[in-house]
Amino acid sequence: MNPAEIVTVSVLTCPACGHARAETMPTDACQWYYQCEACHTLLKPKPGDCCVYCSYGSVPCPPIQSAGKADACHGRGCCG
Repeated sequence: MNPAEIVTVSVLTCPACGHARAETMPTDACQWYYQCEACHTLLKPKPGDCCVYCSYGSVPCPPIQSAGKADACHGRGCCG
């Protein structure tokens, strides 16, 4: 994917209460935690996902968009 086509805003939807909010994603790292502003549930990535945007967002994170799921964070240091 062309870097100009990377989407940086994703709507996170809380699985506990259904609250949704548009958030700007970091472009150089994965975001592992997000606290819902409505019910205060701490969201964590589902098994196999690198971040909360890939698990609960309307758009996957920029590393996934640019590299694809298999290669997204390997060697970038964003997933540990």
